[in-house]
Amino acid sequence: METSGLWSVIPPLVAITLALLTREVVLSLCAAIFSGAAVHAFLNHLSVVEVFKIFIDLIGSKTAENMPMILFLCFLGALVSVITRAGGARAYGEWAFKRLKSERMVNLMTIAMGFIIFIDDYFNCLTVGTVMRPVTDKFKISRAKLAYFIDTTSAPVCILAPVSSWAAYVISCMPSELQSHGMDLYIKAGMMNFYAILSLVMVFWIALKKNSDFGLMKRMEKSSHRHRDIAAEVIMREGLEPVPVSQSGKIVDLVAPILVLIIFAVWMLNKFDDAGEALALASLIALVFSFFFLVPRKVIDYHQFAAAVLFGIKTMVPALVLLALAWGISSVCNDLLGTGKFLASIIVKMNVGIKLLPAIMFIFAALFTFTTGASWGAIGILVPIGLTVALAVNPAMSVAILAATLSGSVMGDHCAPTSDTTILSSTGAQCKHMNHVMTQIPYAMVAGAISLVLYLAVPYFL
Repeated sequence: METSGLWSVIPPLVAITLALLTREVVLSLCAAIFSGAAVHAFLNHLSVVEVFKIFIDLIGSKTAENMPMILFLCFLGALVSVITRAGGARAYGEWAFKRLKSERMVNLMTIAMGFIIFIDDYFNCLTVGTVMRPVTDKFKISRAKLAYFIDTTSAPVCILAPVSSWAAYVISCMPSELQSHGMDLYIKAGMMNFYAILSLVMVFWIALKKNSDFGLMKRMEKSSHRHRDIAAEVIMREGLEPVPVSQSGKIVDLVAPILVLIIFAVWMLNKFDDAGEALALASLIALVFSFFFLVPRKVIDYHQFAAAVLFGIKTMVPALVLLALAWGISSVCNDLLGTGKFLASIIVKMNVGIKLLPAIMFIFAALFTFTTGASWGAIGILVPIGLTVALAVNPAMSVAILAATLSGSVMGDHCAPTSDTTILSSTGAQCKHMNHVMTQIPYAMVAGAISLVLYLAVPYFL
């Protein structure tokens, strides 16, 4: 499709500006999608009625395309609720509280969980939050900081791991002449993925060093007892009541279902091309396992299991709404207005020297992901462009260009209020979404600034 030029940047600008000014992400995304529909209608001389039709069609079609991922989130929400009601999370929290003697140990345990669950960032965000939230609450660690730990050990870990949904997608985006040794190129690029590496170094530094927080995060930590979680607001707003927790649950009631989920997720991701379908199947199997593991042992009864499943799905509704709208604006930008192609064309027209291209790709990937909330969209558009240029001009630059593109995509993913992993990190931590966004951006900017300097310098050593 043809790009709409400067018009194509209106929707992401509307989304980002309104989200930052009002901290109301749902209305901001709705306004952005509507503005994109209006721009498309104006440029194509369509009626006002068509604007509303485009708005509905975009959200509906993207939701349908991502139905496996929606099912995964529903099944996972149900599984989390069942585990919680069975008392598994309570038992783990009590065990950890007795053995983890300091905030530093809790921080490290949270980060370690993020490294262990590396196969998919969606899975990582929700599982780590579920397991560690009761423990971080007891140590009065703010939900914003938990969300930061979750987010920083999700996409950065997944993009560095060669066995992950990210690796499979990146290799599939490479030019055909490179795909035969795409894994080798991907692993080498991981060593130069400076933003992901620096983010992980930084999260360890924040976890280990006392009073190392800065910006809004520092204020959040000092007054964490005054900041309540989003789940409480959802319960009050929707009239939901939290289900009672079994006192007979044991740690195995938490560990066994999650192990089943991890094992089947790894197997399914290797079996299916669609990560959403693989994760949906794995989470459904884990949910079925939890029924036969818990109900016959009378940890919970049939009616309690059914109530927990329903409650878990209901708690996922806010995240599902945000994701549907995030997918909608991604469709507006990429499918309707060609925002990605417009940004990519600017790179080509700049005609910069090959040694500056890694830094340029890093900046554009970060800006693209920040404005669209779609890190995979940035990868899908910019990786083929960057590698094609490198092959034509200087093949030795391929690794640096690929690394810079992936690095910028992850940085933009960390800063964008509309990013799916940012939304899910807030959901997993049960933290107000914009609190997470505003506390994480300063940390992302520090790692990003250092990464940019490195991408300016590295080409001169290749």
